[in-house]
Amino acid sequence: MRSIWNGSLAFGLVSIPVKLMSATENRAVSFRQIHTADGGRVRYRKVCELEDEEVAAADTVRGYEMPDGTVVTVTDEDLASLPLRTTKTIEVVAVLPADRIDPLQMDAAYYLAVNGADAAKPYVLLREALQRTGNVALTKFALRGRERLAMLRVVGEVLCLHALLWPDEIRSTDHVAPEGRVTVKDAELDLADALMDTLGEIDPDSVHDEYRTALDELITAKLAGELPASSRPQEPAGADVIDLAAILERSVEAARKKPGATPRKASAKKSTGPAAKKTTGPAAKGASGPAAKKAAKKAPKKETKTAAKTAAKAKKGTATAAKTGAATGKKSAAPRKRSA
Repeated sequence: MRSIWNGSLAFGLVSIPVKLMSATENRAVSFRQIHTADGGRVRYRKVCELEDEEVAAADTVRGYEMPDGTVVTVTDEDLASLPLRTTKTIEVVAVLPADRIDPLQMDAAYYLAVNGADAAKPYVLLREALQRTGNVALTKFALRGRERLAMLRVVGEVLCLHALLWPDEIRSTDHVAPEGRVTVKDAELDLADALMDTLGEIDPDSVHDEYRTALDELITAKLAGELPASSRPQEPAGADVIDLAAILERSVEAARKKPGATPRKASAKKSTGPAAKKTTGPAAKGASGPAAKKAAKKAPKKETKTAAKTAAKAKKGTATAAKTGAATGKKSAAPRKRSA
């Protein structure tokens, strides 16, 4: 990988010579602008508005336009003369837990490599110190004409620098959330929980750029003089907010049939599907719970005892009648006692 910045990483009085290189790359398909009439390439050239002529890059300079239209020129020499330590130094300003960094601030990522054999030991020392504490370092550095905030963390055996947006570059959330009061029913929340549990987990490495794959196939087919059959997916229908529960139920069923995802274990405190939803009403609550279970267990025992007592009384009555009949020599059918 080619380095895009050389300098040092300052950690207190420790200075570590490092090289900065991009940790990511753009894999998107790149297009050129082509003139429809003759197929010629359309290029973008820098043209001076006053002379209407093309200007070479060496003949240009940065300019900052004031509100009144006045333009102030800024040269490379002007930028190099700025009294900033971060021009050639990545300065560690604090060490803090990673959750203190707002993900909204995350920007481009860079790898830091040692620049020379002498830098290896302090590099590893800082890496191991961050690894042992589980913290990240908040740093500042200058790149491409501006000072930037950055987070330094450990990735494998490498120090990784994540450029951060400054807090005042994060837009406010005002007027973004839905206006007015929106009520969500418990049953709808239960179905949403069930859907999330059903969707489960997936290995991020198994997710691919399907658009780029389809685009590659299209370009290959056109090179061969073929045109692949159109297989444009059907536009998903908009959810009916009036019957949100039914939409969620269908989503749960569709997610259960989808291959590849590993369902998560649902929490015992949450209902996990339409069946659970049906048992959350007032009637179901009255027929469930510890008291109902206890009563259900006792009911069969009570009925068994009552039946046993009735049978014992009946047997006793029969035996008495038999003795009376034998003594008198008469066939008597003494009435049996009935239990109340």
